[in-house]
Amino acid sequence: MENSVIIGLQWGDEGKGKIVDLLAKDFDVFVRYGGGANAGHTVRFEDKHFALHLLPSGIIHPNKICILGNGMAIDPFSLIAEIETLKSRGVKINGNLFISEKAHLVLPHYQILERLRESGTHPLGTTGKGIGPTYEYKHSRLGLRMGDLLYEKTLKEKLKNILEPLNFLIKNYYKSEEIDLEVSYSNLLSISEKLRNYLVDTSTLINSFISFGKKILFEGAQGTLLDIDHGTYPFVTSSHCTIGGALTGSGVSHKSVKKCIGVVKAYTTRVGKGPFPTEIFPPLSDKIRNRGNEFGTTTGRPRRVGWLDLVALRYAVNINGIDEIALTKLDVLDELLDIQVCTKYRERGTEIYSLPSQWEIMEKLVPEYEVLPGWSCPTTSIKSFMELPKQAQKYIEFLEENLKVPIKMISTGPRREETIFR
Repeated sequence: MENSVIIGLQWGDEGKGKIVDLLAKDFDVFVRYGGGANAGHTVRFEDKHFALHLLPSGIIHPNKICILGNGMAIDPFSLIAEIETLKSRGVKINGNLFISEKAHLVLPHYQILERLRESGTHPLGTTGKGIGPTYEYKHSRLGLRMGDLLYEKTLKEKLKNILEPLNFLIKNYYKSEEIDLEVSYSNLLSISEKLRNYLVDTSTLINSFISFGKKILFEGAQGTLLDIDHGTYPFVTSSHCTIGGALTGSGVSHKSVKKCIGVVKAYTTRVGKGPFPTEIFPPLSDKIRNRGNEFGTTTGRPRRVGWLDLVALRYAVNINGIDEIALTKLDVLDELLDIQVCTKYRERGTEIYSLPSQWEIMEKLVPEYEVLPGWSCPTTSIKSFMELPKQAQKYIEFLEENLKVPIKMISTGPRREETIFR
């Protein structure tokens, strides 16, 4: 298998964790390159269920190297809790996990700031995990990085430089309680001892693995439509979820990635606020949500549900240069008599085949659908494409024809075993 990157092509929650898990046997090294604990990957096989937030899905496989790249925003307290939980369940984490010294720290006061903002008049529907403020401080060149935990003398001064103006804002604008410098500093020192042995220059490490012929899988979080540049701004995350983020977030060149695998749900979901042209409503949305267990891995929030949007998907395929697609949750559609797929939009009588950059325009779009017949029978136990119901085969072929990309994997259930390879 060639060095590959896994990218979500919708608003996240496409099932990337399962796809990484399925491909794990073909790779030696797993690199998470962006985002933070606002993302969640769920892996199920046999009677086991793992919910991961910061660690790559490859961590549950023995003899695999896992890396948290420089593009990530890492909550050190959540990370340690996740590590300890996995260890308690028999997952080996000893000499197989490396964390970039350049990855930025998600501090507790960033979470406080984000929650204060979300309680205001213009909430974005974030997870409240402090990811947005972390990237803000990163780009204002005031942020703390994981490597700063190793230097006690400068750590306190850097923390002070963050807290003084932040406390002024919290006290005078949000009328909330100030954050204590000494308590924050003490908490960071306590966690630094638990993390120092994981911290390395991961860019150099990854490139050395590549030079020795190790196979690398770059694992994305969220999805293309949540990308800070290419998503439905401002209802997006604060990092780069597209192919460019895989390169800058791990410190490798474009020559290092040979294959780009896009993950697509057989319908569409999104969490939080923002335009969603193909959104559907109760009772059908409730049926799909419950059947697909469409509740956030990180927050437990119910996801909004909609029909598949080929306009948005073509956009995502082009931006990322997708070579092949993994289609997930086909089985969720098993009981539907008809399945709608959006092929274009209409706005004030004008046909639109691309994704508008302004959310105000996107909110007014009227989707135009092609209606495909459902198959009305279970697909979960099916092991080959030719054994699928004819209407399910036609649905997949219709998507391939419109996206101009082959669908190589089809997930028909949450477990590792419930997958068709073509």
